[in-house]
Amino acid sequence: MEKTVYKRIGILIVCLGIFMVILLTARQTEKKGESPVMPEYRAAFHLTTPDKWKNDPQKPVYFNGEYHYYYLYNRDYPDGNGTEWRHAVSDDLVHWKDKGVAIPKYTNKNGDPWSGSVVVDSQNTAGFGKGAIVAILTQPSANDGKEEQFLWYSKNGGKTFKPYSDEPVLPNPGTADFRDPKVIWDEQDDKWVMVLAEGTKIGFYESQNLKEWRYTGEFQTQNIGIVECPDLFMMRTDDGAYKWVLGTSANGKGIGKPNTYAYWTGSFNGDQFTADEDEPQWLDYGFDWYAGVTFEDGRKADPYGKRYALAWMNNWDYSNHTPTWKEGFNGTDSIVRQIQLKHKGEDTYSLASQPIDQLDQLTSSTDDFEKIKVNGSKTLHVKGDTYQLETDISWSDLTNTGLRLRESADRKRHIDAGIFVEGGYSYVNRGSTGQPDSTRTCIESKAPFDPSQKKVHLTIIVDKNTIEVFIDDGQTAHSNLAFPNLNDTGITLFAENGTAVFEHLKIKHFRSVRE
Repeated sequence: MEKTVYKRIGILIVCLGIFMVILLTARQTEKKGESPVMPEYRAAFHLTTPDKWKNDPQKPVYFNGEYHYYYLYNRDYPDGNGTEWRHAVSDDLVHWKDKGVAIPKYTNKNGDPWSGSVVVDSQNTAGFGKGAIVAILTQPSANDGKEEQFLWYSKNGGKTFKPYSDEPVLPNPGTADFRDPKVIWDEQDDKWVMVLAEGTKIGFYESQNLKEWRYTGEFQTQNIGIVECPDLFMMRTDDGAYKWVLGTSANGKGIGKPNTYAYWTGSFNGDQFTADEDEPQWLDYGFDWYAGVTFEDGRKADPYGKRYALAWMNNWDYSNHTPTWKEGFNGTDSIVRQIQLKHKGEDTYSLASQPIDQLDQLTSSTDDFEKIKVNGSKTLHVKGDTYQLETDISWSDLTNTGLRLRESADRKRHIDAGIFVEGGYSYVNRGSTGQPDSTRTCIESKAPFDPSQKKVHLTIIVDKNTIEVFIDDGQTAHSNLAFPNLNDTGITLFAENGTAVFEHLKIKHFRSVRE
């Protein structure tokens, strides 16, 4: 009996010691300014992979009342390579239902399936039947490993796909980079058009049947690295004009530009694209909006006035360093945003982004503040970690103004979003909270801002591990990952060296799509 008591006391002492070590480690981590490891970094209302790994989105298509979305998925991450196409569907672009893998990897003699695009072949041009869903995608050839374009097709509504042939529908002409086909239907010339990433240029191809392709032209880019995931679409501008937009994921870091989605407005004659200006514009200035795709509003009779867009929220510089992997997954998408093409003056047009209206259905409660004057800082009584915040800020003379979000109780940890008036730029700074870049070179994203206007409208989307900021009705956007301590939920307004007036401040708190 006495030995049993001593044994139980010993076990209790050991357990107490383990608990003290865990507690001490957490406190030491917090003292270093780092967020202690916490569970549940999975986003509440952003699409995330159910497990393992995701990266590039594939352009969603609207079919039988639902948006069908495919993305690159690796079931063997982090111990094995190779991507496949995983499938999800939604009728509102907010709630997604996982449908599993639609195109498995290593199912034919060629390599694993990479990025591409799907189309609904409503006219049966390929011969698989009206309404067949056809995917054109890149695979490394079994013969020499070169990137080539292959056709897969689905006759069961996109649930599963079959390879059309082990031979490519577009062979590699002898270039190292030859990938990421985007296919659209050109109504003007009644044909399929493909844009393809070919190193620093974008190639154009045409086809009548999706099986045989002919080269028609190219668009050469400058100073933005190897391009990926090209995009081509027509939009009607807010002044009634029709313009073509050519987009691509690109790396402008070498010239002080983003590493996200570059685009040009211009004209397309069915064979090649002519840009209005040589320099691209950028759809997002954050660190985490890559492999972006745009797609049509399937419910609208007019497809040209508004489009949707989404992207992979990660960055190849630190893609494997997100703490979500402790929860068994690594892969989050941006919210779906709606984009419009707006006239900026003379012959200049720019894309403007806004969160989709469908997010409103997630609202569980709302906080409103009509007018708040701030000289220094003011912490709101409201807290939150999943919400949409909107406000108008005006000033006469100051150096810096904005909001500190996901702020800790001691004010030491936070994400800053605002306008650095003195420097003439908008910014999002994640350097004072948990973030994925160990080199700390990707801390503050910046975008040009005209300080002479002395006012700004901000729309900010905050989720468990993301922040997306839209400046002046989406003329500029910043999308960044961030990994705050889950207890950091404060919101503080600030103005440095002057007074800022925050008006019409509204916070819509969002419930999880997983509830």
